[in-house]
Amino acid sequence: MNHSMFRKWFWLHKWTSLVCTLFLLLICITGLPLIFSEEIGDWLSSDPPYAQVPANTPNVSLDRLVEQSRKMYPGEMIVSIFLDDDEPKASVLMAPSWQAFNADRNIGHSISFDTRTADVLKSSKPPGEQGQTFMGVMLRLHTDLFGGLPGQLFLAVMSALFIAAIVSGVVLYGPFMRKLEFGTLRTNRSRRLKWLDLHNLLGVTTVVWGLAVGATGLMNELSIPLFATWRQTTVKTMVEPFKGSDLPAQTELSSIQSALDTAKAAVPGLTVLSIIYPGADVGTPFHYFVWAKGDTPLTSRLFSPLLVNARNGELSGAVSMPWYLRALQISRPLHFGDYGGLPLKMIWALLDIVTVVVLGSGLYLWASRSAPHAQGQDG
Repeated sequence: MNHSMFRKWFWLHKWTSLVCTLFLLLICITGLPLIFSEEIGDWLSSDPPYAQVPANTPNVSLDRLVEQSRKMYPGEMIVSIFLDDDEPKASVLMAPSWQAFNADRNIGHSISFDTRTADVLKSSKPPGEQGQTFMGVMLRLHTDLFGGLPGQLFLAVMSALFIAAIVSGVVLYGPFMRKLEFGTLRTNRSRRLKWLDLHNLLGVTTVVWGLAVGATGLMNELSIPLFATWRQTTVKTMVEPFKGSDLPAQTELSSIQSALDTAKAAVPGLTVLSIIYPGADVGTPFHYFVWAKGDTPLTSRLFSPLLVNARNGELSGAVSMPWYLRALQISRPLHFGDYGGLPLKMIWALLDIVTVVVLGSGLYLWASRSAPHAQGQDG
């Protein structure tokens, strides 16, 4: 690499790093508790304990949970039912009407049931009436800086700059360290030079993890535009035959338990996670929209939508998922390291802390660049 090319790569690395560093520090700091979101959620949970019942106790019918929900909130409609795949719990999401819910999803509220006894575990207020929780604040800062879609797109740009900073840093590492052995820390020189060596060493040893987390973070920040594209293509074509049709009343729909049984029987090996009622912005006016996942380590991260006729309970078919949404589904668990249990989460947390050191040392090196002791000691 000649001197001119080196200067161009150095300029790219310096400015991409400087622009994104403060935001990346925030992302790393907020991402640390999010890695352990399940463990922290269990620790902070105020939900009552599950009833002590025999291990082989079957689940109650979803129709019973629906009936109880309507009795608790008469006059409201059901948006969806979420089925926990780790615990015997189902959550029923309700709202005053589809028109109100589609205009503002913060008006929805949920009721959590023990699926074996139908006991109410928790009845939550709408998100707009709930106070901010610690994990909620961490998640919003990490995903959109409380800025919604503009915040997500801004962080997507920061993620792209982070990737460019990593790539340019790798390109520069070889020429910069050509006279030194890999991993050399010149501890007998100036403080700035020691931090420079440490910055380079930690950066190059975590490059694969940094690229993986940066790329998957970029994918996650683009989730809303990606799903919007899917709705405007595949889903729009799917609902075209039903355009102009009136939405039937929920009392006219077939059994929700029947829809669940139909989906399970039609595609063995899938675990149903949620069932969305007709009327949502994804789906058709006459179908239950069923989200299911596989039962293998890979397919458990891939979600497949199924359509079940809400009038007669028959399977209408599966909805195709484009490659970019498949990539998004795979990227989410990789981003937080939550596909390998607690040991992998610990590794992710350690690498996250190392990245904080890399980012912080980069700021220090830039801030101290004009100090007298720094002159002539960076080579």
